[in-house]
Amino acid sequence: MSDTVLYLSRNDVEAVRLSMSEIIDGLDRMFVEKGEGKVEMPPKPGIHTQPDAFIHAMPAYIPSLESAGMKWVSGYPDNQAKGLPYISGLLILNDPETGIPTCVMDCTWITAMRTGAATAVAAKYLARKDSATVGIVACGVQGRGNLEALSCVFDIQEVRAYDLYPNLADRFAAEMGPRLDVRIEPVREASEAVRGLDIVVTSGPVLRHPEPVVGSGWLSEGSFACPLDFDSYFRDDAFREADKLACDDTGQLNYYRKTGYFRDTPEPYADLGEIAAGLKPGRESAKERTIAINLGLGLEDMATAILVYRRAVELEIGTVLPL
Repeated sequence: MSDTVLYLSRNDVEAVRLSMSEIIDGLDRMFVEKGEGKVEMPPKPGIHTQPDAFIHAMPAYIPSLESAGMKWVSGYPDNQAKGLPYISGLLILNDPETGIPTCVMDCTWITAMRTGAATAVAAKYLARKDSATVGIVACGVQGRGNLEALSCVFDIQEVRAYDLYPNLADRFAAEMGPRLDVRIEPVREASEAVRGLDIVVTSGPVLRHPEPVVGSGWLSEGSFACPLDFDSYFRDDAFREADKLACDDTGQLNYYRKTGYFRDTPEPYADLGEIAAGLKPGRESAKERTIAINLGLGLEDMATAILVYRRAVELEIGTVLPL
């Protein structure tokens, strides 16, 4: 009804039990439509109330899914020391026909899941099909979601996990290993979670003045990497070493260049939508080093949130509030 809105708490969102495989499939279809120019998404604006912190507005519209809305999300690195989550926020869905809000939901779970799913989609096109070893650099929520998503697409045999806080890498291995039935080795140097591995994901905080450590020679021949923390872990010489450097959205990457990130990073040869739609090639040989800079897109949130909303309605989950 137009005079009510459905509210979904984080527990409600999780209770819907949307699987990672469903999210990966939804994002794969969305990226095809993005490549075909059938979606709408402006670069995300933001405000910054603390050093290295952000609050971003992420609007997007996917006509084929009748999904329109915006995520209002924050990332505050110092929250971890306060016992608070790094990422938090809300997501609003609107009726594409009337613009009236239909649902407000917590976005924490969606952000973690869709980020991992987007990495899996990028890896589907840019990683070797026989990739079996993974390096996770930063073992928080994103590290967990990314490993889960990659396990849906690849037969993962071995994982090396690194975090600035060794106890987090130990906990990651103890919890995610049995959950995914994979051997995870906590390591004490970032290089050990990069060198010699098929797939590498970095997911630390996004820093405006980082001291990146991943340089040329770290990525093995034939490997794929997905930095989710902008250029906080990858140096420019590592980006330049890639045979194929892609991103999830060129317009958004250019926007961030203007704000001070990626100043010396090479231009991507394609975005993920162009690759998914077959307009640009993905991996073409087993020896290529490939990198996908995934910045995080509102389109990913809308592709996931509409599935959560519709299943919540079916299952009668959530609280109906007056507008």
